[in-house]
Amino acid sequence: MGNHIIEEADRCLQCKNPQCTKACPVGTPVNVAIRLLKENNIKAAGSLLFENNPLSVVCSLICPHERFCEGHCILGKKSTPVQWSTIEHYISCYFIDRFQEDSFLLPQRNERVAIVGSGPAGITMAFILAINGFKVTIFESEDKIGGVLQYGIPDFRLPKKILDKLHHALLRVGVKIRPNILIGPVVSLQDLLQSEYQAVFIGTGVWNPKPLRLPGETLGNAHYAIHYLKNPDVYQLGDQVAVIGAGNVAMDVARTALRKGSDVTVLYRRGAEDMSATKYEYEYARLDGVQFQFYTSPVRITEEGVIICTTRKETSADGKVSIVNVEGTEELFPADSVMIAASQAPRGNLSGIEIGKTGLVITDRVGRTSNPAIFASGDVVTGAKTVVEAVACAKISAAAIMDYLDCRAKGGTDCDTTKD
Repeated sequence: MGNHIIEEADRCLQCKNPQCTKACPVGTPVNVAIRLLKENNIKAAGSLLFENNPLSVVCSLICPHERFCEGHCILGKKSTPVQWSTIEHYISCYFIDRFQEDSFLLPQRNERVAIVGSGPAGITMAFILAINGFKVTIFESEDKIGGVLQYGIPDFRLPKKILDKLHHALLRVGVKIRPNILIGPVVSLQDLLQSEYQAVFIGTGVWNPKPLRLPGETLGNAHYAIHYLKNPDVYQLGDQVAVIGAGNVAMDVARTALRKGSDVTVLYRRGAEDMSATKYEYEYARLDGVQFQFYTSPVRITEEGVIICTTRKETSADGKVSIVNVEGTEELFPADSVMIAASQAPRGNLSGIEIGKTGLVITDRVGRTSNPAIFASGDVVTGAKTVVEAVACAKISAAAIMDYLDCRAKGGTDCDTTKD
């Protein structure tokens, strides 16, 4: 064990009312895990973290800890917070490397559940249901599991070998995985319910890029960020790349393109203080060498780059702040390629349930859709959020699915009613 892990664990105050746990969307028992680690019981610490969050090993790397646990550590008020992310990663890696399903699995049940999509919500759901004895099949449209973890987060942030270990653990708990099948065009949600499955969970995420509708957006040098991240090696971007947008996806694209040999500039119509990317992702991008040009709005895309204009903030009489283009400031920003990172929406391949105007699935508070046997949570319901928030939503939906199946198994007649 590295000395820094021990030193960080020793810094934990073992608060009786830990604010780190309260601030975590899944209530990670930070102080308990640290105590178990210091008592030389790392196996119990890993089991504790996994049962609370099956994606603990992932969240330890990519979670915005400054917003959640570490950002609320009491030591951070006057000094440096305990670097829980480092401790969590050490414990979780140890656990997943030695994963033993025997200590988790409950007796086998007859009910079968289909999980559509193997992103953070789908993986979480699969682990919870399988451990509780349900027969689980994952339907994944790509060739590997992980969803955004596999195809939307660069390897330098999340090594894909971690997802391979989670895949192995899923198989160990009895989950069946069907890759390369997109539910909707060939097999529908209704087909699943009418054949082998008593319930269906949708965790398909948001994979359709939102276009800017700019002139020139269909030119050959314009690309969508979410597509680029799936397989950067097939793109020939050239020496100069402009990235439009300032969220975490934009940061991932910029840092990836830079590692492929391009000079990268992020263009953003607002200021640095308004970026949706986390502070750490912004700072890492700057450390890597990504350039930023704020208060800059794209007007149209050309084969030579992006026609941009300067923007400014204006405050109306009622106090509303808006961003407006400054007339007469148009100029060419030279770029060989332009990356558009302006958020994402779900694919429109699902039918038989109520879908909102933005394409997101409409559910109640526990994830039940307009079809009482179909549940959904994660980004396909909330829009793009963090991995740990998707895990938190999936845990709530998992409990609701098990309640629903328990009710049906007992011959209940009101299993479709949401319980308060």
